[in-house]
Amino acid sequence: MTSLHDFSATSIGGTETDLSQYKGKAVLVVNTASKCGFTPQYKGLEELYEKYGDDGLVVLGFPCDQFGHQEPGDEEEIESFCELNYGVKFPMFAKVDVNGADAHPLYKWLRTQKGGLLGDKIKWNFTKFLVDPEGNVVKRYPSITKPEKIAADIEKTLPTA
Repeated sequence: MTSLHDFSATSIGGTETDLSQYKGKAVLVVNTASKCGFTPQYKGLEELYEKYGDDGLVVLGFPCDQFGHQEPGDEEEIESFCELNYGVKFPMFAKVDVNGADAHPLYKWLRTQKGGLLGDKIKWNFTKFLVDPEGNVVKRYPSITKPEKIAADIEKTLPTA
């Protein structure tokens, strides 16, 4: 059986990252964008990371430019934007596709685990997937769900829970 821990992704700094390093942690995987109406959610995501990080939560941000060309920058610009405007310290990754033939393998898998309003396709930026410490997808949240609204689910998913 496949889990989050079977994948790797390129960090925003260009390093290949084995996601098995997050075994034993609750993980929130989010496709992000810098020029989206939901971009202020970066603040809420960082707050969740700061609040629950010591308890075993990690947030993984995956910039995506598939929705309205709302992530036009390169990795350096994205990283700078996130740090300067939202103080993002959670791990960010290189820009990926989340839908279609070129979708990152992680997103192809995530979509098969929990469908959404449009079948398994990601509808927009800031779709969130909560993954348990064993690497299984627990729940999918649409873009409109603010990070603070999923705190209770995160608390139930933390390894210390």
